[in-house]
Amino acid sequence: MRLMPILMIAAGSLLLVGCPKKPTTVPEAPAETTVPQGSDAAGAGNQDQVGKARSLPDASAAGSATSPPAGVATGIYFDFDRSEIRPEYASVIKAHAKHMAAFGAARVRLEGHTDERGSREYNIALGERRSQAVRRALMLEGAADGQLTTVSYGEERAAVEGSDEAAYEKNRRVEIVYGH
Repeated sequence: MRLMPILMIAAGSLLLVGCPKKPTTVPEAPAETTVPQGSDAAGAGNQDQVGKARSLPDASAAGSATSPPAGVATGIYFDFDRSEIRPEYASVIKAHAKHMAAFGAARVRLEGHTDERGSREYNIALGERRSQAVRRALMLEGAADGQLTTVSYGEERAAVEGSDEAAYEKNRRVEIVYGH
């Protein structure tokens, strides 16, 4: 008696699976079909071959998942001992977030950096706070959580060598690195 329900479940499963369907085939188009020049379908002087690849005017400007948006800065700079994003970088954040939303396969590493002042431990923590601030801002503008990773290098990877304010300003940053 206990065997009957098991057999019924197995038979029902087989009925649901069924037989595989035949693959459908699409007839091949002629190799070089062209639109006659004088016809209405040809348009105004359009002599392209049907099916021939053409580049779109904006295709190169659109970017890709492994490159940043064209003409947009990839560095966000911070004030001394701060991790708040300055208002002048709002458009940079929006441009990167929009690009990442358009390219779901885009992967970005946010690298937090500091100047040389402060202890190593403090600078690693400050670099992490900065990269997390940029991460949150990107996510608020449309980037997905899985697209972003953060790392803090603290003072270890200086953009500019030196111990003056000009060098310090260039080193207090988050770099947005695509393809990671």
